[in-house]
Amino acid sequence: MLGKKLVTAQKRGETRALCLGLGMVACSVMMYFFIGITIVPFYTKSVWTTETTCKVWVNLTTSGQEVMLYHTEDTLERNPKCSYIPDKLENSKEVKARVEKIASNFEKYQTFPCYYDPGKTQTNVILSRLYPPKGLLFAFLWPTLMFTGGCLIIVLVKISQYFSVLSAWQ
Repeated sequence: MLGKKLVTAQKRGETRALCLGLGMVACSVMMYFFIGITIVPFYTKSVWTTETTCKVWVNLTTSGQEVMLYHTEDTLERNPKCSYIPDKLENSKEVKARVEKIASNFEKYQTFPCYYDPGKTQTNVILSRLYPPKGLLFAFLWPTLMFTGGCLIIVLVKISQYFSVLSAWQ
């Protein structure tokens, strides 16, 4: 009787562990899909891939030409006449203070890193990328860990079942 209860409890635990592992794998696949349709297209669409050093009045040091500087890729799409668009536009005093702070930073730091288009399809540069390669790798880190953990749980349960059947056979 004790053996039957042990086998039943073992099967319930194995079933729960398999469901956990399969759930983790399914969630990670959904996360991969979500990242693939939201973040990856913006990353691949960005043509500003090469980092260089810019000087105020945005003089590219690699080619020596003067170009327009934008804060991010999104700034160019929202308003091509503005270099910087603050996040919150409700409070005009706060917006003015943030713009003045950005302008003072450009006066303070005469040279700074920026990104340009090596293919020359864009004649402007951006200060920071919305989706840098490091950010993309970090976005894929969590689904990868969840997928690996789920597969590991499934493999461990299957190995446990194999050894259980092997010992019962002997």
